[in-house]
Amino acid sequence: MKFEITILGSGAAIPTLTRQATSQFINCNERYILIDCGEGSQIQMRRFQVKFQKIQIILISHLHGDHFFGLVGLLSSMHLMGRTQKMLIFGPKGLEGLIRPQLEVGGHQLCYEIEFEEIDYPESRLLWEDKLLKIETFPLKHRIPAQGFLISEKPKPKNLNKDYFDQLNLSLTKIPAIKKGEDVTLEDGTIIPNDDLTFASLPAKKYAYCSDTMYWETIIPHIKEVDLLYHEATFTDKLKDRAKMTFHSTAKQAATIAHAANVGKLLLGHFSSRYENTEEHLKEATSVFEHTVCVEDGETYSI
Repeated sequence: MKFEITILGSGAAIPTLTRQATSQFINCNERYILIDCGEGSQIQMRRFQVKFQKIQIILISHLHGDHFFGLVGLLSSMHLMGRTQKMLIFGPKGLEGLIRPQLEVGGHQLCYEIEFEEIDYPESRLLWEDKLLKIETFPLKHRIPAQGFLISEKPKPKNLNKDYFDQLNLSLTKIPAIKKGEDVTLEDGTIIPNDDLTFASLPAKKYAYCSDTMYWETIIPHIKEVDLLYHEATFTDKLKDRAKMTFHSTAKQAATIAHAANVGKLLLGHFSSRYENTEEHLKEATSVFEHTVCVEDGETYSI
């Protein structure tokens, strides 16, 4: 099963020719999620061959324009292309009041339903789940209310040791209980331990997304030991005073968070347009946390 993150935009407030505003497309076990929707996101989806009609859920982290200015255009294009599937949008208080009037002024009676759910939580909260995954939110520290997101696979059932199962001539009706971890009692009273009947399943995977935020250790428990962490790194450490003043992070600070949380790999993004490249970001970050990558628009990362 796939768990992939495609970077649609890796820049900060001002788009450049090489970096568009923040947006990411997630495919987790054929559940399709868009995180943030900066200006030009739908163009990036076409450029990188992302089928945006598959998107089921949109998560907007906060109401700075580089994270949602592309949303009206995307929703409108979905309508014009004949979408019928319901769209679920999670975002800060006020997002619906910004989006619906623009769609109405544009004269569109959408041919599909949009459901908005407000995120206004001072603590971690479950947003959505089904049988395979769950989406949680946790607060960040920015100039305005901002949220991080945690996308997690649910624990997978154990794999059946088919050879031993057949050898014992067990009924097929016992398979669901065995996969849930239960032992089996034979007719003569013999107990067969579940570990003998199964192989361990692959561990559930986790992806954490931390958009605009200053260095804030409070988020560490929410992202502890995730397989992949995206954390903004708007500035290098030479501008750490600027980062603090604007409630953003440096590459070194993001790496410090990743190290403290013991994550598997760190993705850095949301780079200020003042930087021609990210060499200094990467140098700073890897001095603290080796497994770091500076993302580029169009790249896909698999967990």
